[in-house]
Amino acid sequence: MARADDLFIGVDLGGTNIEAAAVRNGEVLASKKKKTRPEKGVDTVIERIARTVRGVFKKMDATPEDFAGLCIGAPGAVDPATGIVHAAPNLDWTDVPLGEVLRERLGLPVFVDNDVNIGLLGEYVYGAGRGALHMVGIWVGTGIGGGLIVNGQLVSGWRGAAGEIGHMVVQPHGRRCGCGREGCVEAYASKTAMMAMIEEAMESGGKSVVPDIMAKKGKKSLTSSVIEDALEAHDEPMMEAVETAQFYLGLLTANLVNVLDPHVIVFGGGLVERLGEAFVEPVAATARTYYLQQQNAERIRIVPSALGDDAGPVGAAVVASRRL
Repeated sequence: MARADDLFIGVDLGGTNIEAAAVRNGEVLASKKKKTRPEKGVDTVIERIARTVRGVFKKMDATPEDFAGLCIGAPGAVDPATGIVHAAPNLDWTDVPLGEVLRERLGLPVFVDNDVNIGLLGEYVYGAGRGALHMVGIWVGTGIGGGLIVNGQLVSGWRGAAGEIGHMVVQPHGRRCGCGREGCVEAYASKTAMMAMIEEAMESGGKSVVPDIMAKKGKKSLTSSVIEDALEAHDEPMMEAVETAQFYLGLLTANLVNVLDPHVIVFGGGLVERLGEAFVEPVAATARTYYLQQQNAERIRIVPSALGDDAGPVGAAVVASRRL
């Protein structure tokens, strides 16, 4: 059984970045980040995870034996019991035994769960969800991730696939999503979708500074910092793409409120960390217009993540401590 002062490694595996951190009692003591590079294949990504974790060991002047365990949050459908990532579309992973491989490479207990579930749990215990009983998490990144807490318990579903709210269809026969279907929220509100909309605007004769900003920063994909710079430059295609994302996230939020009636909906991910309330408030304004039950609606909090980048690693440490 884990002790209150045990030291854990929490890892957040995203489609763009890997972050690993040493965590004790909700406090990040040291962290390392690397690019995920999913295009290089499963083995390369797993080795990059291991190298990121070893970087934390080095920063802490520690060995694996100094840590009670490691938990990693992976995007997509995960089986927490086996540590297998069954489907992670943004990594192009199918049935990857992530827990087993990392255990062999790092020499300590490893637990695996969905990345947004883990980030949401971090927010629930140490961040924006303190004191709430029912809570929803929406993470805006390469894709759109989601997590659900009902009656204080994380809802995983019997296949570990609950919370895939980014693949709720909001526009039948609409834009094609990375999952292969049409009209998912992710196809309208993710950074991947925003880049696609900007490219379409340029193909139709529109002008955008986004490619120039990406080239200047040496970015091959649309990052949160590129979006922020383009918005500051009043780039019209970028502004339209963000407004589209906010509208569909507002619809998604309203649907979740109508189904689950949560106390808190927390938004996370790199873009939200960059833009904060300026990104979330238009989402909330749209959501409120689509609530079915307006009584006490103002008491439903729709807020940015309080932990920011640390939500994933902190939540992962919470999961590891609960499973040991």
